[in-house]
Amino acid sequence: MTAAAPRRSAGLLLFRRTGDGPQVLLGHMGGPYFARKDAGAWTVPKGEYGPGETAWDAARREFEEELGLAPPDGEAIALGEVRQAGGKTVTAWAVEADLDPASVVPGTFAMEWPPRSGRVQEFPELDRVAWFGLERAREVIVTAQAAFLDRLAEHSV
Repeated sequence: MTAAAPRRSAGLLLFRRTGDGPQVLLGHMGGPYFARKDAGAWTVPKGEYGPGETAWDAARREFEEELGLAPPDGEAIALGEVRQAGGKTVTAWAVEADLDPASVVPGTFAMEWPPRSGRVQEFPELDRVAWFGLERAREVIVTAQAAFLDRLAEHSV
C-alpha cells in the first residue's frame, strides 16, 4: 500500500495600510460546519494543488477561484509555510492591495447535506470576506495560520 501524498495548499493574504495599522483580508469558510463559528473559521483565501503546479501559481489560481476576482499585481512577500492541525501544509504570500469585500463572487462546492440524506447541496467556498486588524485577525484565523500574521508584521507593514 502506498502512502497518500501530503495535502498542500497555497494562498494570497491581501493587506492594506490604514491609519489604525495594517489590515488583512480573510475569508469565512463556507458550508454548514462553519456557519455559526467565528474563531478558527476565517482563513487566508487558499486551495489545494498537486505536483504539476507551483505553489505560487496555485495561490493565484485559488484566489481567483475562491473570490471570483483576478489576483492583484504587486510585490509578493513570502510568508513561508505552516502545518495545520489536520496535516495540510499551507504556503502563503502577502500582497498589498485594496479590495471591496462586496465585489467578491465566491466559488462553490457540493456536498451531501444533511449527512446521509442523499441530498447534495451547493455551498460557497467562502461565505463572506472581511478586513481585520492584525489583533482581531489572530482571534478568528485558523490557529496555524496566525504565524502568517506574525511574519507579515515582521515586514514592518
